[in-house]
Amino acid sequence: MKTLTIATTATLLLALTACNDDLKTGAPLPEGRSATAILRTAAGADAGRATATEVADGIRITLDAANLPAGTHGTHVHTTGRCDAPDFTTAGGHWNPTGRKHGTMNPQGPHQGDLPNMIVGADGRGTIALTVPGATLASLLDADGAAMVVHATADDLKTDPAGNSGGRIACGVFQPA
Repeated sequence: MKTLTIATTATLLLALTACNDDLKTGAPLPEGRSATAILRTAAGADAGRATATEVADGIRITLDAANLPAGTHGTHVHTTGRCDAPDFTTAGGHWNPTGRKHGTMNPQGPHQGDLPNMIVGADGRGTIALTVPGATLASLLDADGAAMVVHATADDLKTDPAGNSGGRIACGVFQPA
C-alpha cells in the first residue's frame, strides 16, 4: 500500500507540473531569435562561444569557454558590441537596461548583464548557462550591440559597478543568428 501511495503521489505531481506554465521557464520560443558571440583572447586565440536565445521569460545565455586560465572568473554581458584588444575596454560597462546596481548579492541589483562566476578547469574549459528574466534580444542587440566578456578573477557579486572581477581576458561581440 505504501508503494501505491508513493506512485500515486508521483503521478499527481507530474500531472500538476505539466499543467503549470510557470514551471516552463527557459523554454525556447517558436519564433525565438538568437545571437552568438565568438570569444577571443587579447592575442586573438579562440576562447569559446556564447549564445543568447529568446525564451518564454527572457534570454537564455550559455557560455562555453576554452583555452582560459584555470580558476574562477567573472562573466558579464557588456553594453557595447566592440572587443578591441588588448584590454577590451571598448565593450563598455555592464549591460544594464534596467538601471540597477551591480551584483546578485546587492539589494539594489543586479544588472541584466551580471552573470554567475564561471569555474575553468585545468583543461582551460568552463561552462555556464542561465536565463536573464525579463531581458529581450532587441535590447541586447540595440544600435551599438553587446559583448560577452570573461574577467581575470572572480566577481564578488556585490561591489558596484563591476564586482572587482579584474581585467578582461576574453571578449566576443554578439551577432544575430
